[in-house]
Amino acid sequence: MFILTKQQRKLLRQSLLALALSSPPRPPPASSPARRSRQRRCADESGGASGAGADGGPPQLRVLRGVNLAVRDLWSSDPYVILKMGKQKLKTRVKKCNTNPVWNEELTLYVEDPTLPVRLEVYDKDTFSLDDRMGDAEFDIRPFEEAVKMNLEGLPNGIIIRKVVPCRRNCLAEESHVYWTDGEVVQDLVLRLRNVECGEVELQLHWISIPGSGGL
Repeated sequence: MFILTKQQRKLLRQSLLALALSSPPRPPPASSPARRSRQRRCADESGGASGAGADGGPPQLRVLRGVNLAVRDLWSSDPYVILKMGKQKLKTRVKKCNTNPVWNEELTLYVEDPTLPVRLEVYDKDTFSLDDRMGDAEFDIRPFEEAVKMNLEGLPNGIIIRKVVPCRRNCLAEESHVYWTDGEVVQDLVLRLRNVECGEVELQLHWISIPGSGGL
């Protein structure tokens, strides 16, 4: 993978901005039925989020899998994930009897205020009692948002735009890369769960670039 320096990113952003201003915008293609069918989201408290950045489409958040999640039943758990950002609330399916679940679910994330963290909560589904907590984590979407705004059309696949290192201020279990591949801005995240004895959740953010769109 190629890695851009801070100065190179600045120059690249300026040149791409000039190119975008000089080119007439083209209408975005219609989303496919298959993509729409994969978008499972719960209604938020206000009855639906607005489509911030609809020109380029809202970013997609893929909940990939959980690793070594906590046991909350006799020998396993029935985990599911809830994601929150502002008033928006998204939820995955429940995976029965599995502490290493593979969800691979794609959810639509409407970003109205990128300064707000995305909060992740894991629960064990119970039938006759309240669902048990299995930890939580959060991450900052701003590195991803900044890369989306750069409009990286024409760059080679695999080029790394940003790197986010684990620290006390985030829940990253390992270094997270924001990169460009196959016409998409992508960020891989591995989050270490807090307030629980063990467990990690792997996520992937991606945004399809549409020429002439304004990003998020």
